[in-house]
Amino acid sequence: MEFKIDKTDGNARACTIKTAHSEILTPVFMPVGTVGAVKSLDAFDMKEILDAKIILGNTYHLYLRPGSKIVREFGGLHGFSKFDRSFLTDSGGFQAFSLRANTKNDDGGIKFKSHIDGSLHYFTPKSVLDTQYDLGSDIMMILDDLVELPKNPNLLEPSEKAKLKKRIDLSVKRTLSWAKEAIEYHKFNQARGIGVNQNIFGIIQGGTDYGARKICTEALCEMPFDGLAIGGLSVGEKNEIMYEVVENLMPFCDKNRPRYLMGVGTPEDLVENVERGVDMFDCVMPTRNARNGTLFTSFGKISIKNASFINDHEPIDSECDCYACKNYSRGYLNHLFRAKELTFYRLASLHNLHYYLNLAKSMREAILNSKFSEFKKEFYAKRAKNS
Repeated sequence: MEFKIDKTDGNARACTIKTAHSEILTPVFMPVGTVGAVKSLDAFDMKEILDAKIILGNTYHLYLRPGSKIVREFGGLHGFSKFDRSFLTDSGGFQAFSLRANTKNDDGGIKFKSHIDGSLHYFTPKSVLDTQYDLGSDIMMILDDLVELPKNPNLLEPSEKAKLKKRIDLSVKRTLSWAKEAIEYHKFNQARGIGVNQNIFGIIQGGTDYGARKICTEALCEMPFDGLAIGGLSVGEKNEIMYEVVENLMPFCDKNRPRYLMGVGTPEDLVENVERGVDMFDCVMPTRNARNGTLFTSFGKISIKNASFINDHEPIDSECDCYACKNYSRGYLNHLFRAKELTFYRLASLHNLHYYLNLAKSMREAILNSKFSEFKKEFYAKRAKNS
């Protein structure tokens, strides 16, 4: 990986990341392709229509189906999906969290029961890398231990605070232990010619605890990871608390490596966290919302299923130049949704992902021109007019 900072504007950064498969300009939003495909879209859509440079695949789901060895036989994710630009794969730690009724973490890794057939499996710091070597992703995430957060930790009873603190400290201890094991294993494999074009990111845990985040960040920065991710946020806590955590850990986060905020979030979340120094984002929100009829626009969200759009001849967003907005009306999208026509999923997903990708490009342009604060004011002003 090559990484350079092109320009800063306050704490906001415009950077360039080069992998074996693409050049990625940040800030960047990575569409989520859980099972090797972004829902309702294919490689042509991602490359030729959206011009995405990197998408995210899910190690847990691909491990279970079709199996990483199968993917490897097709030439990894690039050959399997025919998306020949960059892939980032997560480690499965978040799935252990989101499917926690079927999982159990211990000091060695994560035991889980498949949500598909109930079979038992065990993820370790080494095994998740072995899976990702098969997948051939450009950026691999380490296994981490994730903690559920309350909406407002300050309102917890003293006994609840103590219990949460104990769990956060255990999370950081495990995550750092697993990180050390993972980076040593990766460097050992690269020396043997395995994963030589694959990069590895450490994951910062620590919940909303300032001290725990500081310890975890500083320890990971001492390890030779190619980039650093901020995990364990947007998992129940209020947005303002998430922003505060990101802001507080940035002084301890190596500026000479990419910074990735995992699983975040709304357009507002992207703007707020770019302002705080984050470079990379992913979230299922644009595609999941699209399938449910919620579309993102320059002026906020709209629900295309509403009856007010039945005879609306305007595009989804008057300021958008995506494939859907250039060719179709709100009225047509409303009809497709009401008719349960599968074409709706594609057009709505193309629009929402274009909106997110374009938002990232617009922030980069603002940073390069030293106008990020003006961009942010205009971003919120447009939303205020439509509220």
